[in-house]
Amino acid sequence: MEPIVLTQLATGLSVLAGAVLVKSVMGQKPMAGPTCPSCNGTRRVACLCSRWSDRDVGCRTCSGSGRMACSSCGGTGTGRPIPVQISMRSPNRPS
Repeated sequence: MEPIVLTQLATGLSVLAGAVLVKSVMGQKPMAGPTCPSCNGTRRVACLCSRWSDRDVGCRTCSGSGRMACSSCGGTGTGRPIPVQISMRSPNRPS
């Protein structure tokens, strides 16, 4: 084999090994924030059609499953930071 082919083969194998390593690390410890208090990290909550009906389940929102995406976390299962708007006045400058 020529040196160029060996270099390309070594580079390809190292990229593949790196991808496998990153995937295994991400699978063990997801980089997520705190769990959502509304759904406890499940990403789904009871649908309104199952809460307020007479034991029948099924609507367009839940597609008949009785569970819909959590509105508190947006279906991510993690807590979202509350957006805060900070207003700042410029100081009065003497003339």
